[in-house]
Amino acid sequence: MTKLIYTLILGLLVSPIFAQSAKPNILWLFSDDHAFQAIGAYGGRFENINLTPNLDSIAKEGLVFDRAYVGNSICAPSRATLLTGKHSHLNGKIDNRGPFNHDQQQFQKILQKSGYETAMIGKIHLSGNMQGFDYWEVLPGQGEYWNPSFVTEEGKTIYKDEHSTDVITKRALSWLKNDRSADKPFMLMVHYKAPHRAWQPTTRWKEKFKHMTFPEPDTLFDDYKGRGAAANEQDMSIDITMRMKQDVKAEQPERQVELAKLDPNDKKGLIRLKYQWYMRDYLACIAGVDENIGFILDHLKARGLDKNTIVMYSSDQGFYLGEHGWFDKRLMYEESFRTPLLVNWPGVTQAGTRNSDLVQNIDFAETFLDIAGVEAPDDMQGESLVPLFKGKTPEDWRKHLYYHYYEYPGAHSVRRHEGVSGKRFKLIRFYGKDVPNGEEWEFFDLKNDPKEMTSQYNNPEYAVEIAKLKNELQNLRDKYEVVDVPQNLGSRKKKKK
Repeated sequence: MTKLIYTLILGLLVSPIFAQSAKPNILWLFSDDHAFQAIGAYGGRFENINLTPNLDSIAKEGLVFDRAYVGNSICAPSRATLLTGKHSHLNGKIDNRGPFNHDQQQFQKILQKSGYETAMIGKIHLSGNMQGFDYWEVLPGQGEYWNPSFVTEEGKTIYKDEHSTDVITKRALSWLKNDRSADKPFMLMVHYKAPHRAWQPTTRWKEKFKHMTFPEPDTLFDDYKGRGAAANEQDMSIDITMRMKQDVKAEQPERQVELAKLDPNDKKGLIRLKYQWYMRDYLACIAGVDENIGFILDHLKARGLDKNTIVMYSSDQGFYLGEHGWFDKRLMYEESFRTPLLVNWPGVTQAGTRNSDLVQNIDFAETFLDIAGVEAPDDMQGESLVPLFKGKTPEDWRKHLYYHYYEYPGAHSVRRHEGVSGKRFKLIRFYGKDVPNGEEWEFFDLKNDPKEMTSQYNNPEYAVEIAKLKNELQNLRDKYEVVDVPQNLGSRKKKKK
């Protein structure tokens, strides 16, 4: 009898079921251009409209990161960093143009070799066949909101009369229910196209939002007097850049009625109206993503998978929701530099907690590997967030972050720049083509000027701090092996203001 019991216990220890319970499943939920200020858990002017109840539930049951950032605030480079754990200059994806080298090392390849079943469904914005995934089904390029095409190793499928947010969820649930191996832990990446421009929500959410009015940011009519050429000469304003037809769909009947009531000479009134139309579409896209995330979370609970699955939510970068009169991202100012990060790891993260350490998207790849108990390769540039999940910040945790944006000349005419940021002070160096004298600096005291309205670079009172950050900038360039990438010498016709 004793021998029989021993045999049964030994069998359980080596069984696939026990092996799965020893390693948590990982559900990585990701969206495109989701501003942290459009999530209830982060507070702000949309806090009281109950926009994201399902994302807020992740925050309530787990951990909110208040200082999560990206290294290059633009779609494809951010995703390349997610997979490789490297800054843009090393993974080779500096902007949205050109190919991505799929043959290089990526975290999912290592997880796959370590016993995880891996899947990627949704938007990745990296051309070519995915590697390291047991299953992948992705939107080609930016993808479409309606009637989207999805590409797999077998070919292309068009989902007629369907919305990409719903299709991505449907395909993810299908994989969870029918296609994954029950005897392996899984890493599932669910990447939504929404709320990327040009903000086309599902019909049900569009109807719910079409008459809503949202509070304006108090910097909607920023005049950029306190900043340099990059802020003054960008091409991402609600006023000029935002297109009446493609972006805010002014031809829609209810919007034509609102437009007809406006004095044609009321420039500020038109900006305010465009802002409202923008918010109705953008936030309706957010609500659709949140709704669908709820379906996935419900499935985990219904199947008992929630107890051994770490759920993480983030976006490829932040986004301007009218702050400084802008939409889009790219600049190292907080609204685009900062991204949401919510984590619920049952039994590890403490419910309802917040973290204020500086974390960055170079950290995600190493974090996934650490969760799986796999050592990260030396050439990854991030740090595992697992200690922070456990509420224990290492004594040597970083005090500063490095940032580098490359795509100029390019969409939205944001000048090339790099910078360094701590919790209070930020230094930005704009450089290259169309920058006065080839180089222009900005420095912000985030404690006294959290909205980054006035650069203090020429203020002698900050000379010591500026010198410190210049030294730290060089230290980070050395640490991350930053190399100068030649700038495209092409030009784009800038819109006149």
